Amino acid sequence: MTKTYFPAAGSDWERQEPAAAGFDATALQAAVDHAISHETGWDRDIMKVLTEGHFEPPPYNEILGPVRERTGPNGLILKGGRIVAEWGDTSRADMTFSVSKSYLSICAGLAVKKGLIKDIHAPIRELVKDGGFESEQNRDITWHHLLQQTSEWEGTLWDKPDLLDRHRDLTSEGANSKKGTHRDLQKPGSFWEYNDIRVNRLSLALLRVLGEGLPAVLKREVMDPIGASQDWEWHGYRNSYVEIGGRQVQSVSGGGHWGGGMMIGSRDHARVGLLMANKGTWNGTEILPESWIDASLQPCDLQPIYGYMWWLNTDRKQYPSAPETSFFAVGAGNSIIWMDPAHDLVAVVRWIAKPGFDGFCRRVMEAMR
Repeated sequence: MTKTYFPAAGSDWERQEPAAAGFDATALQAAVDHAISHETGWDRDIMKVLTEGHFEPPPYNEILGPVRERTGPNGLILKGGRIVAEWGDTSRADMTFSVSKSYLSICAGLAVKKGLIKDIHAPIRELVKDGGFESEQNRDITWHHLLQQTSEWEGTLWDKPDLLDRHRDLTSEGANSKKGTHRDLQKPGSFWEYNDIRVNRLSLALLRVLGEGLPAVLKREVMDPIGASQDWEWHGYRNSYVEIGGRQVQSVSGGGHWGGGMMIGSRDHARVGLLMANKGTWNGTEILPESWIDASLQPCDLQPIYGYMWWLNTDRKQYPSAPETSFFAVGAGNSIIWMDPAHDLVAVVRWIAKPGFDGFCRRVMEAMR
């Protein structure tokens, strides 16, 4: 097996002909053509998508963070770290919605690596004393719960109540009349629900523990060491500033639901995917502990296709055409990082229609000899 290649900083990324990497070139091009021809139905004016109520109706859809128009379909496929296919503008820093959650998971791993979080199963109130984890409902919530989206945290953060994402169903996003209606809360750890307010509560808790803005930590500890560009940005909201060490620091969001979140190019996503596929090690240097990667990819008991803010392919239920060894970062509109360590494969696919991604996976696997 050829040794995995790790690109240096900059745009000079080694390429390999598909045939030399073990692909049928014509079949691989069919996968690329499929990604290009199955563009998401989202308007390229993302502000229009958000303000017309894709996630919530007015006034709950008030935009609090920056919003950026998107580019067209783009992406790249890596085999052994080398580019075997690339299409569209892979350098433009686009909004990436819930892929931002996977970057939060990485930041949690950095807090564990630094010894700032010694026990992921300990109540967060032991380290974070800002009033967010003192109530009867919230006092037993652990880092594990928030990372797996089983916390059932109750409250309002940055003017958004957790109620907005109760009854959220990702299979009917944009057409779910129950979303935002009352549901009795359960004990932390006993109910799984995808909830952006609770994700943002995790982001704020990590900011408290790390003691500096998450973008600064991520840049220094991960993105610069893996040679990412200087073009990516991570935003919060106009009202998400808190005092840290005498300074006003913005708490970033785990999505673009109300604007903000990670804005990043596909090539930078691919570097992160390559890091994760290699268990947190980059060209022989540990960036994240392998134990953290393993923990992040453990299936949640209540939602076996979810780990610590990474989507899993347990029983091939997430994307049937991808190997069960695959895992993913997924954002609305459809931006996806696909990692399959068993095949030394990483792919980034941006702005593909949700039903189209499994077809892309099928074509990539069919192209592999």
